[in-house]
Amino acid sequence: MAAETKKKPVIEIRQMVKSFGSQRVLDGINLQVYPGEIMVIIGGSGCGKSTLLRHLIGSLIPDEGSVKLFGQDITTMSENELNEVRKRLGILFQSGALFNSLTVGENVALLLQEHTNLDEPTIDIMVKIKLELVGLRRHSDKMPAQLSGGMKKRAGLARAIALDPQILFYDEPSAGLDPVTSAQVDQLIIDLTRKLRVTSVVVTHEMDSAFTIADRMCMLDRGRILKIGSRQEFEALRDSEPDKLQSQQDKLVRQFLRGDAHGPITDRKLTRDYEDDLLMVSLKHQT
Repeated sequence: MAAETKKKPVIEIRQMVKSFGSQRVLDGINLQVYPGEIMVIIGGSGCGKSTLLRHLIGSLIPDEGSVKLFGQDITTMSENELNEVRKRLGILFQSGALFNSLTVGENVALLLQEHTNLDEPTIDIMVKIKLELVGLRRHSDKMPAQLSGGMKKRAGLARAIALDPQILFYDEPSAGLDPVTSAQVDQLIIDLTRKLRVTSVVVTHEMDSAFTIADRMCMLDRGRILKIGSRQEFEALRDSEPDKLQSQQDKLVRQFLRGDAHGPITDRKLTRDYEDDLLMVSLKHQT
């Protein structure tokens, strides 16, 4: 479902800047995510994807700018206020992040025990419902060590939806999975987004997954947004002829989407490495 611009954004980032020491990791990020859509954030390693995600869940505070969830600026909240907002969020970490000493069912039940006043029989029912949604109801009593990589992802997702969140965040959900399992996880993301009517934000570098699940896509490069658009816009750019593209930015996006070995991304990297080598030689002779 494509975003409807008449809706108010459920996530709104304005002029966000973040640096670690002298390195500026995010540089003037502006992004809006609308209710019910799947926004996929893509980009190369080190482009700032994971740092952006950490800001969205409140584990990092920007140096400049604002991050609004549900119309509230989380950068100015106290820890208690932020924890209340976090109850409306679900997060699937790259590893699944299950507690190895707990069964699958106990992992899912933990959030319900800590953050609700439900009695144990009701919690047991809720756990079965969440596990059924991800196809793991019959594996409730297994330990995480007994699960495959894909099953761990699904168990982590069951835990992420335990409190019926309004926004789901996914950090590299297909990482380390074989193609078939990855496709199953992609379909699960689509199904849960539609069935639960949540907004989903997916950070990934897997292009097959991105083009399968996205309503809209956002590409980061060197801490800046290169392009935001519908999946169809990105598909058209991916499939375009390079000599018909006028801007260097579009050529860079196209190379990343296609995974081409040659293009502006690799040319830029080779040039930068060469310049860095010359600079180091120069500095060496000055000392």
